Amino acid sequence: MRSRFLRPTGAANPMADKKPQNRVAEAEGETRLAPDPFTAVLPALAALGAIASIATINWAAQERTPDRSRAKRKAGTALRDLETCCLGLQEIFRRFQRNPRLFAGEGAPASSPLKFGVHGPRVGADSARLFQQLINDVASMLVLASQNAFDVMSAVEDGEINAPEELFFGFGEQQERLNKLIQARATLKASVDTGAEVAVRLTELVRELKKHRPE
Repeated sequence: MRSRFLRPTGAANPMADKKPQNRVAEAEGETRLAPDPFTAVLPALAALGAIASIATINWAAQERTPDRSRAKRKAGTALRDLETCCLGLQEIFRRFQRNPRLFAGEGAPASSPLKFGVHGPRVGADSARLFQQLINDVASMLVLASQNAFDVMSAVEDGEINAPEELFFGFGEQQERLNKLIQARATLKASVDTGAEVAVRLTELVRELKKHRPE
């Protein structure tokens, strides 16, 4: 008597129609297409731009009005928090560089110009989680950098920071480097590498600002 556990002749084998590469993918874990890398890199560059915008206060402060609102925080606190933002952005760009498949243009996206729609490679679950973690970190840093830069600019306008023009020119130089990335539609790799350099330089400039608080 035929066993009921034997497959009848001609019955479909559930693995027969699966291609070898599909079976390999199943063995290694399911993959997903990575999100557009510029959705992480562009806001990180914007956070740097918020800090570099301190350059403009050197001229805008000369037109201040007497009824302007006063800063809610002391200059020392704002500068310390802004320095922390700079260090955080340094780490974010280092993480971009340490994960070139996701962020630094490894493979086909390397030569893609600055634009949305640059698809990433297929990645595993760990890489997908890393992307979301970095998105969260970048979003938080953008908010903090914007607020802290604003408070530092207010402190300059209120005379709590009295720095020489050359220091503001330094912020302006970094602002121009970021603008050139947009104007030239730089590649993903160039955007990440330049962002990493700008983050280091802005940290140095913020630390220099801390030396110019009137006693």
